[in-house]
Amino acid sequence: MFRVLRAGFPMFKWCMVSLVAAVTAALAVNPAADRAQSLYQETNYAGALQILNGLPQKDAGVYDLTGRCYYMQGDFKKATELFQKAIAGEPRNSMHYLWLGRAYGRRAEIASVLTAPAWASKARQSFEKAVELDPRNLEAIDDLLEYYLEAPGILGGGIDKASRLAERLKTTDPTGYYHAQARIAESRKEYDSAEQHLRHAVEMSPMQVGRVIDLARFLAKLGRYQESDQAFGQAEKIAPDSPKLLFAQAQTYIETGRNLKKAQQLLKRYLQCRLTPDDPSREKAQLLLKKAAS
Repeated sequence: MFRVLRAGFPMFKWCMVSLVAAVTAALAVNPAADRAQSLYQETNYAGALQILNGLPQKDAGVYDLTGRCYYMQGDFKKATELFQKAIAGEPRNSMHYLWLGRAYGRRAEIASVLTAPAWASKARQSFEKAVELDPRNLEAIDDLLEYYLEAPGILGGGIDKASRLAERLKTTDPTGYYHAQARIAESRKEYDSAEQHLRHAVEMSPMQVGRVIDLARFLAKLGRYQESDQAFGQAEKIAPDSPKLLFAQAQTYIETGRNLKKAQQLLKRYLQCRLTPDDPSREKAQLLLKKAAS
């Protein structure tokens, strides 16, 4: 089918400070729910669900957090139902629509050819609603941009739509704007332009390790391995113990079929890290580790 969300999401990139603050504020009046939020941030989704499902009273914040836990466990149908309940309680909350869109997107990825288009369209509508409710929701803009670039026109995708959406970032997130332009240029197979945009993003935010990783992975896709490794080296100087860096570098080596022993070392380090919901799952890292060792 097509990829509605990038692996490891969404991987990423996603304004976690404001997101956590919003959810925590909604749950702060309930110590049990607050503990569930902490467990969620520690990726202990089963522990969080044990608390959340036992709460006698549930509000929109609880439904939202419960939905995220089920989402992370791969139960996207249950997650969808819970995000809909969260929206019923807080119909103007952009983040509820964002997560509903993500759940629909994952259902589209695993659905049959007959049902996938309907789920994909619902994902797009949810992302668009999230952006409409909060034009400064960078996560929603990012996911909607990804949808426009990945989905065919018949399902509401299109590079022109992505280009118009990217313009929203020009003043609110200049670095993100250059990254979005790089993704658009790459979709058009304009690789020189894509590289220039990625380098602009790095120049504007030289201490953002994610932007350097983006450049390194892009160069590796072009077969420019020496330059890619140099970029990864730059990222290591910025954040040597970043889980995001460890995973991305290992994944890049495995995808390009080189430095497999180093990839294994990086993944073993990754599995020892304290992860958050923003990081690729331990299960995904273990699968990559097996692939590198085979």
